[in-house]
Amino acid sequence: MFGLDLPILSIITFLPLVGALALMLASKLANGEEGRVQLEKAAPKVALLVSLAVLILSLLLLTQFKNDTHEFQFVEKFDWLGGGISYHLGVDGISILFVVLTAFLTPLCIIASRKSIKKRMLDYMVAFLILETIMIGVFCALDMVLFYLFFEAVLIPMFIIIGVWGGKDRVYAAYKFFLYTLLGSVLMLAAVLWIYYYSGTGNAAATTDIVELHRRLDIPAGAQTWLWLAFFASFAVKMPMWPVHTWLPDAHVQAPTAGSVILAGILLKMGGYGFLRFSLPLFPDASVQFTPLVFGMSVIAIIYTSLVAYRQHDIKKLIAYSSVAHMGFVTMGIFAANELAVQGAIFQMLSHGLISGALFFGVGVIYDRMHTREISFYGGLVHRMPIFAFFFMLFTMANVGLPGTSGFIGEIWTMVGTFQVNPWVAAGAALGMVLSAVYALHLYREVVFGEQTNEKLDDIADMNKTEILVMAPLAIFTIILGVYPSLVTDVTAASVENLITNFQAAIGQGS
Repeated sequence: MFGLDLPILSIITFLPLVGALALMLASKLANGEEGRVQLEKAAPKVALLVSLAVLILSLLLLTQFKNDTHEFQFVEKFDWLGGGISYHLGVDGISILFVVLTAFLTPLCIIASRKSIKKRMLDYMVAFLILETIMIGVFCALDMVLFYLFFEAVLIPMFIIIGVWGGKDRVYAAYKFFLYTLLGSVLMLAAVLWIYYYSGTGNAAATTDIVELHRRLDIPAGAQTWLWLAFFASFAVKMPMWPVHTWLPDAHVQAPTAGSVILAGILLKMGGYGFLRFSLPLFPDASVQFTPLVFGMSVIAIIYTSLVAYRQHDIKKLIAYSSVAHMGFVTMGIFAANELAVQGAIFQMLSHGLISGALFFGVGVIYDRMHTREISFYGGLVHRMPIFAFFFMLFTMANVGLPGTSGFIGEIWTMVGTFQVNPWVAAGAALGMVLSAVYALHLYREVVFGEQTNEKLDDIADMNKTEILVMAPLAIFTIILGVYPSLVTDVTAASVENLITNFQAAIGQGS
């Protein structure tokens, strides 16, 4: 990078962990209660500096990324556990933008948490920095064992963030989140072990190297079915897809604001990323076989959870169900398996990370003031909080896919791409877009417009400078990507084209 032979991906990945360890060490060395208090105050500043450093490095990485090749770049590889299991990092056009998104959202979450977190601030920042390392590791890992370790390790800091700093039912929500996602991933671990031993049959050496497996592994169609289902169990829960989505609303409602932002903005995307990195390239025949199943589950998620969202009384829970519906567009686009649909799915994941994150930040703004998320409590906020009303309107419109916002691009591309494969599925998704407008505009009308009847809202303050600082970058990029989607597609095009070309060639050989 810039002529220097640096392990830049390792630096970006593990710099937050170094920051977390430094905070933990400082905590051990703190002198007495006064020292601990000073460290609690300093912890958000340290975490913010570390996360900003990661963001700057990730943006520099993006500037050095070559868009005209599908090959993995900034590759680091050396023997790790032996037997073909290596420490292997790299990014392509699909993964690098998720690294940047993670690095972008984390400092915003840290800034937003400085006032909303009231206890054990140092421990909270340590958990958040560790979480950042693990999330970036998921998108950089090019070894299946390394990927699995990062993929599962995400559960630990998020479990702690929900369980310690969440709402009154935080323990129940934390355990539900942990058990759902862990049980789904046990099957993926069994599949990884099968692939490892199968890759060593014949004269080939056993390996878990993802690039090598993409290149030479040809799994029999019968085995693909079971392996696809094993990976699907993990990725479907993580997305989450209907009907294994029920952990998500509870986790969102109980999590602190920043936890909800990361959960919706990054963690849900790991399932979609897994489908792109593993399901399509390694199990092409099974992917075709189960496409009707995925289409059915996606359409049900888009329509059903939109209807459920409309019936919610809690703002956060409504947005959580909205996330399930929007992830339905992602799975639909991925398994439509043409370039436009897959580009749309990737764009939708990135866009949703911005929009849903902003919506959860918005909920946090009014919750920090009134300590309730009940829709019926609010009304007429446009008169008391005009700046909040503007931002919330912008992201509400983006959430329903208004042209000119990033939310429109991903949804329209996935629908047009899916229409080429199955018009009825695309029609179902279009109905979901209409329903999203119903519940989103209903929410906005009830909370922002109308007459203010609650006297407790008389003294509610509008957004302060810190809150505007958090929301403004999200608003800017939501508009920019809605107008210039090529900022994303220029990066992803070569990798998506290679993925679809290889997928279709593998199907042709299988048939």
